[in-house]
Parts: sequence; structure tokens; C-alpha cells
Amino acid sequence: MITRRDSLRLAASGLALALAMTATRATAAPLAEGKGGLVAFANAPFPYDGMIPIKDIPFIDVTEAGRRGHTVPRAGKVYWEDETYSDRRSIVYFPAGFDLAIPGVIIVYFHGNGATLERDVVARQQVPRQLAESGLNAVLLAPQFATDAPDSSSGNFWTPGFFARYLDEASAKMAEVYGDPSARSVFAEMPVVLLAYSGGYNPAAYAAALGNAGDRIRGIILIDALYAEEDKFAGWIEQNRSHAFFFSAYTKSAAASNATLRKLLSDAGIDFARRAPRNLTPGTVAFLATNPDLDHDDLVTRAWVNDPVAWLLARLDGFPR
Repeated sequence: MITRRDSLRLAASGLALALAMTATRATAAPLAEGKGGLVAFANAPFPYDGMIPIKDIPFIDVTEAGRRGHTVPRAGKVYWEDETYSDRRSIVYFPAGFDLAIPGVIIVYFHGNGATLERDVVARQQVPRQLAESGLNAVLLAPQFATDAPDSSSGNFWTPGFFARYLDEASAKMAEVYGDPSARSVFAEMPVVLLAYSGGYNPAAYAAALGNAGDRIRGIILIDALYAEEDKFAGWIEQNRSHAFFFSAYTKSAAASNATLRKLLSDAGIDFARRAPRNLTPGTVAFLATNPDLDHDDLVTRAWVNDPVAWLLARLDGFPR
């Protein structure tokens, strides 16, 4: 199990995860200990050389002394591709006890603005630890988006069908980390749950709406992660609620967008709850307005409960470890 102390110590020493990636002999038994790594992907969100949807303007809009950059309106400055939009790595993490022989699920985590995988996803937000403590038989995937920048851009995840290509490559990467390349076919069939925080709403929306992952996506969890793209989430809910769930918890900063989404659902005749669900089962559509005094920056670890990621994943039906 990854402890808070372990995560902080290893991040500070420059290690990517609380457990280093090691080659191990393949085994059908549950993992005796967790294993994971930061793994480079060919099909990563960045670098991205295409257009920004809706705006229909190039993402890379500045070239200066041979450097390529993207102007972030929120920050009022240019962020350079070689510093901010070039990290191809994703976290791949298996908790101790993960069992390939029983039903499992892939949790894809979208980290939001101003984040790095080591400093924020592992050490500050404690997502691998929370997954381990949830008891879910799951593997974590967490791609790096804009590195330590106030930018919600999805990069290649804006491209129709790209998320499916990312998942296809991930099946091979997960098999390598797991220690059995022949397990790729198992990972390629596993259902997927999207978990987004803050600015992670944008890639989550495009992955769900345009990613061509089909009914592999069995649920979407938003933690203060609805600031736009309400129509994409509404469309996905309408098309998939027979076999998937949706849950959004939010502070006052995301209240307006959550109200917009509820209005779209009401207009479509889709019922929803306004409380935390007992279980995340197919057909669940729920919203939770959290305490207005909660700090958005801490919501992944301190929300309506402490460690809300662990709390939610423990309620995901059908995949106990």
C-alpha cells in the first residue's frame, strides 16, 4: 500500500511513483505488492500540432527563435512546447492485490490545470494511494496534459478517435508493467471509467464524446470538473445511461455549469439525483453540491469526505479486489 509519507518522500527524491517499474515474472496470482511507472506513449495528448476545436485556430500560434509556443488566454502569456507540451508520459499503476483473473476496470485520470504527474497526481492528490485503499480491482492511467500550466487543453484528445488509440496502446503498456505481455488482450477488453478533476473536464468531455471508445466507458466522475462542454456530457449521458453512470461533485466555482447540465438533462427527460449515490451503478446520474467553504485546490483529498477518490471508487459496482 502506498502511504502518504512514501509518496511525498519518493516524489521529493525525483522518483516518478511510489513503486519503481520492474520486470517481474508473469503470474496469475493477485499482485503481492503494487507496481507502476511513468511510461512514454506514442499516442500521448502532447505534442499537438492541430487546431483548437470551435475556435478553429492553430494550437501552436507562436514561433520565436526556433521555439514553438501556445498562447494561454487565461494566463496572458505564451507557454513553450518544449517545456509545457512535450511530456508523453502517463502513470500506469497497479495496486497490491490486483487480480487479472477476475473482473477489473481501468481508471483514466485527467489531472487538470497546473499539474505534474509526480508532484501533484502522486504526491499532492494521492491518486494512486486512494485507488489502492478503495479496494477496487483496477489499474490507473493518468496522462500528462499541459505541464504545470493554467491550461485545460486536450491536445490530441481533441482528435476524433484518438482516445481509442490511446487505450489501445495503453493495453500493451499495462501488460508490460504488469509483467506479462500476453495479458494485453485482457487489458484491451477492460471497461473504462473517466475520472476528471478541475480543468480535466475538457479532455474527459472529448474522450467521451469523440474518442470512439464506445461502450467501454462505463462511467464518468467529475470532481469540481465541469466548466464547459455541458452539451457533450449531456449527449454522452443520454446515449449511455443504460450501461454507465455519471457523477459530478462541485464547489461554487462550478455550480453554474452543473446547473446548465441539469437543465439539459431535464429537457431531455433524464432523471437525476442531487446527493452522493450509495453505489455507482449503471443508470446512476447524480450531482452533489459540496460545502461552499471547501477549497477547490484541495478537493481531491478533502471534499465532502476525506479522500473522495477512494470513497467513490469503493462504490463502483462490480469490480471488488
